[in-house]
Amino acid sequence: MSTQPDASLQAEVNRLRLQLESLQAKDGSEPITVGNYLLARLEQLKVTKLFGLPGDFNLGFLDLVEDHPKIEWVGNCNELNAAYAADGYARVKEHSIGVILTTFGVGELSAINGIAGAFSEMVPVLHIVGVPSTRQQKAKALLHHTLGDGRYDAYIKAAENFTVSQAILTEANAAAAEIDRVLTDCITRARPAYLTLPTNLVFEKISSERLKIPLSRLPPPNDPETEAFVLDEIVKLVEEAEDDVVILVDACAIRHDVRAEVNDLIKKTGYPVYSAPMGKTAVSEKYERYGGIYVGSISHPDIKEKVESAKLILSIGCLKSDFNTGNFTYSIPLSRTIEFHSDHTKVQFAGFPGIGMSELLPLVTARLRPCSEAARKIPVPDFTAVVPNEADDVISQAWFWPTMGTFFKPQDVIIAETGTSSFGILDVPLPDKSVFVSQILWGSIGWTVGSTLGAALAARDIGLNRTILFIGDGSLQLTVQELSVMLRHGLKPIIFVLNNSGYTIERFLHGKHRKYNDISNWKWTALLGVLGDEEGTLSQSYTVRNKDELSALLKDESFARAEKMQLVEVMMPKLDAPRALVQQAELSGKTNAYVAI
Repeated sequence: MSTQPDASLQAEVNRLRLQLESLQAKDGSEPITVGNYLLARLEQLKVTKLFGLPGDFNLGFLDLVEDHPKIEWVGNCNELNAAYAADGYARVKEHSIGVILTTFGVGELSAINGIAGAFSEMVPVLHIVGVPSTRQQKAKALLHHTLGDGRYDAYIKAAENFTVSQAILTEANAAAAEIDRVLTDCITRARPAYLTLPTNLVFEKISSERLKIPLSRLPPPNDPETEAFVLDEIVKLVEEAEDDVVILVDACAIRHDVRAEVNDLIKKTGYPVYSAPMGKTAVSEKYERYGGIYVGSISHPDIKEKVESAKLILSIGCLKSDFNTGNFTYSIPLSRTIEFHSDHTKVQFAGFPGIGMSELLPLVTARLRPCSEAARKIPVPDFTAVVPNEADDVISQAWFWPTMGTFFKPQDVIIAETGTSSFGILDVPLPDKSVFVSQILWGSIGWTVGSTLGAALAARDIGLNRTILFIGDGSLQLTVQELSVMLRHGLKPIIFVLNNSGYTIERFLHGKHRKYNDISNWKWTALLGVLGDEEGTLSQSYTVRNKDELSALLKDESFARAEKMQLVEVMMPKLDAPRALVQQAELSGKTNAYVAI
């Protein structure tokens, strides 16, 4: 029996208690500084790492961070990478958030691309900005890091476009309520939030009474009458479909904490289940009723036929971006679709705002259980990746990805860079309880390096297995500095650098032989020594030039144990690409409609 209604009721009670706290003063509670109040709330949210860089407007708060017994300051090479790291941390450490601290102006603007990516892909990240004192702001002092024209709200206005909630602290008395508000928005809406922390408020004392009431990540309860109507409509459509039903799982099932509800639904109903690229590993890819990745016209023919021929699609947390849908080639009409989202539900052509999937899915599962026997008779494609028998010894994309599939282990964190890697790994089944991380919607190349730092720290926190990164040589050059931070923190990722001499995804989109898609070649195997492993004891680097060399390395037990940081340069043909990338590039090229002038 689901405990969701009870949890939602308790969450609503906590919300009301916090609102009451804002209206009345409490005596006898232990005073706490504003800075430590914020850290206490982050600790309650299971945050153990704080990313960012020091700057003169956040140094006082950093003293509190460094002295905190449970929250560790990571310290990044630049703010962009710090934002990427906070994003990766939040993706892997579910039910927590990523946190980045920057300084006013120069620091926060450097981070904004990473924050925008987290917003785009619905990742809960708190961006804390150390800002000048309230007195200096009021006087519009001509300080460094300002624009020189007295506008202290310019950066706030920028942040409003990339964060779901902002708290601009101006007085100590309101600080606790504002911190709670912005954190609640961050965790319930699964998007970045923005908090300014003036230098003169960090050590101001406030009441700690509110800390006794936990923040809730649950959305407001569904309206019972509307929910009952929606539930009846869903059951009626399923009955009319005579159990010819397919479940399609996407990114928001992960972002909005309904993975458990989804797995309960698929196992109790027995309906075939597929995922979109952004939903990869939302359900176990070893589950016998899992059929693989559906991505519109780019899908494997068997998967495409099974999904598109179903009489009814239960779409959970869908995000219909171009790269997530095969350039919008979903052939699933609304008349055969029910969409479950975090804050609304769509039943065919009708929308129901405020009816979220967190509460609705368990009710659907309970009503649909009698259908399971018939549903289990519906065949599901066997989701496997076969290593092709190629005559030559060249490491091709077609051979590389299914070969890597034999190397993965349960609970590995597998991170794929935008482009070759994210497309190549789609058709490879990943082990049970593994975590797939990729930025398919925002697609900022180089994102995975910082994200790997955050992901590896999160994996260590919660006891996951190895962290494995796949990244192209072009992408790695953008954010390579963060490898040094991984070394400093004793992390041991395995990094496969796909050396194919430039920007492969761009070559296939446009300009296959143009110079602008070329890059300078680096001596990759010497890189980790330069970036911090001066004695050569913390890492090991390899170059593999053919199938035999890579196969031998993957079979090496010492390598597979990942007892130190390892970088593998994989030499690949310049103009080779995974099947899905080639098809996507063809579709995108038609959409872009480049015309030579």
